[in-house]
Amino acid sequence: MNSNGVDEQMKLVEGAAGYVLEDVPHLSDYIHDLPTYSNPLQSNPAYSVVRQYFVDEDDTVPQKIVVHKDSPRGTHFRRAGPRQKVYFKPADVRACIVTCGGLCPGLNTVIREIVCGLHFMYGVTEVIGVDCGFRGFYSKNTVTLTPKVVSDIHKRGGTILGTSRGGHDTSKIVDNIQDREINQVYIIGGDGTQKGASAIYKEIRRRGLKVAVAGIPKTIDNDIPVIDKSFGFDTAVEEAQRAINAAHVEATSVENGIGLVKLMGRYSGFIAMYATLASRDVDCCLIPESPFYLEGKGGLYEFIAKRLRENGHMVIVTAEGAGQDLLAESIEQQDASGNKLLKDVGLWMSIKIKEHFAKEGKLDITLKYIDPTYMIRAVPANASDNVYSTLLAQSAVHGAMAGYTGFISGLVNGRHTYIPFNRITEKQNKVVITDRMWARMLSSTNQPSFINPPNGTTEATD
Repeated sequence: MNSNGVDEQMKLVEGAAGYVLEDVPHLSDYIHDLPTYSNPLQSNPAYSVVRQYFVDEDDTVPQKIVVHKDSPRGTHFRRAGPRQKVYFKPADVRACIVTCGGLCPGLNTVIREIVCGLHFMYGVTEVIGVDCGFRGFYSKNTVTLTPKVVSDIHKRGGTILGTSRGGHDTSKIVDNIQDREINQVYIIGGDGTQKGASAIYKEIRRRGLKVAVAGIPKTIDNDIPVIDKSFGFDTAVEEAQRAINAAHVEATSVENGIGLVKLMGRYSGFIAMYATLASRDVDCCLIPESPFYLEGKGGLYEFIAKRLRENGHMVIVTAEGAGQDLLAESIEQQDASGNKLLKDVGLWMSIKIKEHFAKEGKLDITLKYIDPTYMIRAVPANASDNVYSTLLAQSAVHGAMAGYTGFISGLVNGRHTYIPFNRITEKQNKVVITDRMWARMLSSTNQPSFINPPNGTTEATD
């Protein structure tokens, strides 16, 4: 809330038939009489073939696309894209880019396309990269980024700027932004990072600085709400196939073979679910949103035995956050990003399954455990994610040049939009286990839903 009691990130515009636009902040909201300039794209030869250069100011994108005939029009977001007027002279722009949190395919592509978008579309020549996350603003050197420097970085995994968790000190960061005379800040990271970006935006606004803050949401788990998907997700699902294929080969090469694969998904099981659907070799998929149990009728042990008797082999995929309630020791520690530290459920499950079948003595199993987490995170983006990352980066550049701030660029119903920070930091996107997609997955694996444990209780084991 600002001094007038108005939420600085909630600009609601209401219209007929229940239309609501959740708009994003603009520099002119708190700096009055800002000069505007003609968009350089008007004279850019690359855009001369485009029938309509610029996005209409009234263009918005609905959050909910399936409605009944009498439904209100509902929530909309501002459509991303170039505007006729910009609020920065290209020669005056001094932009910076920072990457935070864990690695994700596509980070380098986003960096590259912010640099190239600013340079080739708007003629901006001063772009710097901040080393190693938020703390790099006040404890590390910066690097100069030019189209030549970033020309082939999209072919590499990781981030050329380095990354880290934590290290967020809002006052120090904004002091550094002022000292370096930076006026556009591009922040690439997950929900924790974007909460930090929101704090930076608010402090910049409090100081009355002409600095645009734009976020590009990053999470390999696809757990950021509102947007269709996050960049790197397609690559992660594709790369996960290699681990699942290896587990399938191992399982089918021996009698009663079990291949167990642990995939990313701290709170959301999207990678595990989509990788299972894509593979069709998986017999059981376990995710954080759908509790399961081991012992008794309808439990995981019973299902494993049944599948081994039927097929002679089995592949299990588990998200890293699945089954944490079954591990005896609850983990209360957090990492520097505020994420709960999890037990290795894959390793734990492999031990428990081996112990169970050894104790029963009815089936002599061979289990192979595969954890490809860091291999998946570190690969370059595939073609789909490269294109998506490019469009996200260009949308962010168009928004910042047009004076918008305190926003992330994201895909909503197939259209690029500007979304206020608070909408993507207020909750996490999760698999809905009463939805059709989860039902499709269950029908693919023919696994039980594990809804009703014996006596209505879940097992707690070491």
